Amino acid sequence: MLTLHNMLNRYTQIQTKFKFKFTSQSQSQPHSIIDVDTLTKIINDHPFPDQPLTSTLLRHLPLPSTTTTTTAAASFAENVLGRLFASHSNGLKALEFFKFSLHHQPYFPLSHDALEKTLHILTRMRYFDSAWELLREIAKTQPQLLTLKSMSIVMSKIAKYESYEDTIEAFRKMEDDVFVEREFGVDEFNVLVKAFCSQRQMKEAKSVFNKMVSRFVPNIKTMNILLLGFKESGDVTSVELFYHEMVRRGFSPDSVTYNIRIDAYCKKKCFGDGLRLLEEMEGRNFAPTIETITTLIHGAGLVRNIGKAWELFNEIPLRNLVADTGAYNALISSLVRSRDIESALLLIEKMIENQIVLDGVTYHTLFSGLIRTKGIEGVNELYQKMTQRNFVPKTRTVVMLMKYFCQNSRLDLGLSLWNYLVEKGYCPHAHALDLLVTGLCSRGLVQEAFECSKLMLLRGRHMSAAAFLMLKRFLLKARDVDKLQELDQMTKKLKSVLPPSKEHTTGFSHC
Repeated sequence: MLTLHNMLNRYTQIQTKFKFKFTSQSQSQPHSIIDVDTLTKIINDHPFPDQPLTSTLLRHLPLPSTTTTTTAAASFAENVLGRLFASHSNGLKALEFFKFSLHHQPYFPLSHDALEKTLHILTRMRYFDSAWELLREIAKTQPQLLTLKSMSIVMSKIAKYESYEDTIEAFRKMEDDVFVEREFGVDEFNVLVKAFCSQRQMKEAKSVFNKMVSRFVPNIKTMNILLLGFKESGDVTSVELFYHEMVRRGFSPDSVTYNIRIDAYCKKKCFGDGLRLLEEMEGRNFAPTIETITTLIHGAGLVRNIGKAWELFNEIPLRNLVADTGAYNALISSLVRSRDIESALLLIEKMIENQIVLDGVTYHTLFSGLIRTKGIEGVNELYQKMTQRNFVPKTRTVVMLMKYFCQNSRLDLGLSLWNYLVEKGYCPHAHALDLLVTGLCSRGLVQEAFECSKLMLLRGRHMSAAAFLMLKRFLLKARDVDKLQELDQMTKKLKSVLPPSKEHTTGFSHC
């Protein structure tokens, strides 16, 4: 679906494995071979903060004897960072890997994508000081890596977690301290507007628009960003009011404008209005894109018009378009809403047959449908197929599955999912640990709960206060104070270099 995240931030998480060869200067063997998955797991498994990561990286990535670079070499760092981002790794580990690559160039060339992923990891964990420090360093040493996307990543997270004034100040710092050789214009202004719109802060977005419109002359992209923000706020009336405002200002709508308005109506289950806008769009010679049809398929599903959903899907090749993962996902969602889970499962087989990638949305939608219709056996069957395909689900799917397994007394499947993620080099989300610890402790499996919690801390990730208190209660009941003290010491050590957020545990002595 054309969500705000998808339309404003098209971040592709690359999971392809690259075999990357380095010629070692210090070792007798001619090559050291390592792939993205292996290095990601090494970084995630590295004890934090007991040892610096650099020595481990040098051991596994010996410096080449030649400065000749390849396409694989240039993309290696960005793919490792992409995996670290997807696996919710410790942000400081990701930063250390990025700086390792930065300080050993040209052996490990960096791209702007690598910088963008690092900034995304840091700002997601609210390490804004580290992000600013990195930006200033890059501005001095590798300014060619700076992009509008890197600016947008930082600005959006500041708008999310900090105040309106902080966001405006961040824009000034971007102009004065980071992009020092760049003359700011409408493109940079659009980044600032998007920062507020991406967080649905439309009052702030309109405020900054009105204050700065005299300095930065807006374009159609500016107006579409604002229109998209109003759409994501869920108010169709606001969308239409702003649409008429942009027309009054002299802007002619384009295909993106129509896609946003169609999506706004579809999400509010005004499917007829969406079809009306499709006709208007075609009447103005704007060819519908695959995103347009995908939106309408999903809209048809929301109003349970499965016949129209199939009709729109079957029209895709007739419109000289190609059905992609998003289009299939929209139809699968429509089928699941109609409780036709069998047809949805058959559509999955068709995707595989047509070599259409099954993504996180595909699995999440199917698991949601199976939970409602097939129960634990149906969920388990798809779960086994997913792991056999070596697919790692997104965080929301992991949490949903962990909750379902634990609620249905299938702790074996909960532990299986946890171990699967760890073996794949991922750091399970703290909420998944909360659910697993609660389920294990309530059934007397305290040792297993302790081991999972210890692994989380070893990887440089905080436990939540809820999970810590749960485990503390059961360890004290079992008179196993040694394990509790071990967790407490690990927590304090981690806290000394990685301050916890307010929902995280602060240690045994404070509980």
